Order: sequence, then C-alpha cells, then structure tokens
Amino acid sequence: MIQVEGNKNLFRDENTGAIVNMDTQGYFNYVNSRNRKLSEKKELDNMKKDIDEIKSLLHELVNRKT
Repeated sequence: MIQVEGNKNLFRDENTGAIVNMDTQGYFNYVNSRNRKLSEKKELDNMKKDIDEIKSLLHELVNRKT
C-alpha cells in the first residue's frame, strides 16, 4: 500500500488502485455514534407509541363519562 500524499490515514492499493481509509479509531467512533443515534431513535419511537396509547386511553375515559 502506498500512502496518499497529504493524508496519514489514506492508502492506495497497488493492485486495484483503490483508496483505503486505515483510520480504525475514526471508524469505531462513527459506528458508536451511529449505534447511539439508532438507540435514541428507537427510544423516541417507543415514547411516541406510549404517548399515543395514553391519549387513546384518555379519549376513551372522557367519552365514557359523558
């Protein structure tokens, strides 16, 4: 592999000419960030479902009283 000039993490594969990013720490940071965002989205989706259920139950309770 030949290091790309001006970038310490990029290398060019001599056989294919492909540029390969060798920054493993950056990759792990990206994966952790993506997983954290997916987890937060899942938590928000669950909270939305819970709120919808509470609203439905409140509507049912109000309609039963009248």
